[in-house]
Amino acid sequence: MTTILVTGGTGVLGRLVTERLRADGHEVRVLSRHAQPYAVDLREGGSGLDAALAGVDTVVHCASTPRGGDERAAANLIEAARRAGTGHLVYISIVGVDRVPFGYYKSKLAVERLVEQSGLGWTTLRATQFHDLLVQLFQGLAKPPVMLLPAGVSDQPIEVAEVAGRLAELAVGAPAGRVPDMGGPEVRSLDSLARAYLSATGRRRPLVRVPLWGTAYRAFREGGHLTPEPAVGKGTFEEYLERRFGGPGRLGG
Repeated sequence: MTTILVTGGTGVLGRLVTERLRADGHEVRVLSRHAQPYAVDLREGGSGLDAALAGVDTVVHCASTPRGGDERAAANLIEAARRAGTGHLVYISIVGVDRVPFGYYKSKLAVERLVEQSGLGWTTLRATQFHDLLVQLFQGLAKPPVMLLPAGVSDQPIEVAEVAGRLAELAVGAPAGRVPDMGGPEVRSLDSLARAYLSATGRRRPLVRVPLWGTAYRAFREGGHLTPEPAVGKGTFEEYLERRFGGPGRLGG
């Protein structure tokens, strides 16, 4: 049995990783800002982090936020893992962090480099966006009477449980470095994904494609955040919508 620490273990991904590892018989500690007994803000570090890592064989680092602080949090985690003699650090990143000059992606890439240079055994998995992230996006965009979408952008959403399963496999294996990316089963235009969301939630909104500007937008238009070969994910966006909203999640075109 392996002792594993999951950072961000109460989040959408971390919770599923924790459940999977515990179901497989491993001792799992959950670290988040509010989860006892390992309530730690990674950006601050401190003795609580050392206590959480004492005797830990592997860390699965899922904690992340677009609001900033990921690099400082990772540096504190790595230093504490070194002190604890932890042998394996597994990190979840995002497909395209090295191709899309978007602020949050730059931070994720910087953390990848910290992990690689940590002196620890390490594994990094990149995945495309989770289905629930798209729903959060569309919920915000659907508030006005007209739904504005960035023109010419596609996405490749993936089922979060599939990513959690892969992370759990990696956590109990040997350090593997950068492993193959995980992408959802379909590359879809944002238009079609938005129509599926509107159909599943019973909303009606005209869609307006808005051309944007900048290098990050151009990289998204060019598909820098996609990994169509191979598209290893199985669960579709419509299947997720049906589970979440109880409707058919029909593709609107």
